[in-house]
Amino acid sequence: MTKLDLKLYRGYLNDEKLVVFGHVFKSWAPDKYKLDRRGIYHAFSVIHMFRIKPLKNQEVTLRFKGIEIKSKTENDGFFKFEIPFHTKLESGWHEFEVVCKIGEFGIIGKGEVLKPYDSKFGIISDIDDTFLVSHSKSFFKKLYIMLFKNVNKRKAFIDVTPHYQALSRYGQTKETAFNSFFYVSSSEYNLYDFIIEFTQLHKLPKAVILLKKIKTGILDFFKTGRGSHDHKFHKIDDLISFYPNIEYILLGDDSQHDAFIYERICRKYQNKIKAIYIRQIGNNKKSNIQSTMESINKLNVATCYFKGSSEAIKHSKEIGVI
Repeated sequence: MTKLDLKLYRGYLNDEKLVVFGHVFKSWAPDKYKLDRRGIYHAFSVIHMFRIKPLKNQEVTLRFKGIEIKSKTENDGFFKFEIPFHTKLESGWHEFEVVCKIGEFGIIGKGEVLKPYDSKFGIISDIDDTFLVSHSKSFFKKLYIMLFKNVNKRKAFIDVTPHYQALSRYGQTKETAFNSFFYVSSSEYNLYDFIIEFTQLHKLPKAVILLKKIKTGILDFFKTGRGSHDHKFHKIDDLISFYPNIEYILLGDDSQHDAFIYERICRKYQNKIKAIYIRQIGNNKKSNIQSTMESINKLNVATCYFKGSSEAIKHSKEIGVI
């Protein structure tokens, strides 16, 4: 009998549409491998997270607020519900269910979907080397850290948590309310639960997390986070189109292509982007990043190319977003 596992990701909705997505796997999903093991045992856990076997063409059923609708998984086990939704809901996080059955065996997964509070702005942040120290510029160093530093040993940049928390709280009058956060990264969905646990450990704002297509082999593991970054542009584009009535703050770093992607976003949505923050990873600022930030600034978007988060916090105070 085929074993079955189901992994759901945080979804989001507005007054017209609901978006929920996940994966179906044979045997174990990546989140079944412990993230706090030490040394070589942690390395084995990470490698196993990339040895998963997705199940294609499997029926899945979404249940949410009286809705029950079916879909099927794609070749990589991925499924996505993007459906009309007009029910009035309170702002905040709401639970949904997805059911998958193979023959007599079935599994029910529970996930969360975000109905944003009235926000002063939305915040879209990269992950690696933006708030999580990852050493993306050095392939071997990044690989070593992934394999031998468990989630408890990984580091966030100094002062990044107070900056993100202040952005999340700004302009909200209720203690439970927050400006919506979205983490958009070139990391794959294999690492989803690592990112969840890391953000919880470091008290970073709870967010919808949008990652890259899942990988399913050891060779794929050695390519993690690499390749085209166009998916980041398209995911950010989709988010701004989905929530068109607010401004956005975008945060990234200069180790990859964030500044260039954000410039494309600014040119498409000139009146929707409040500020761009790019973290400097090396010892010196890059001339092509500086010129890109100057081009963005000419579009009437505030920019900050910073080394430490204290500098970003100061800039955020100056432009009135914290």
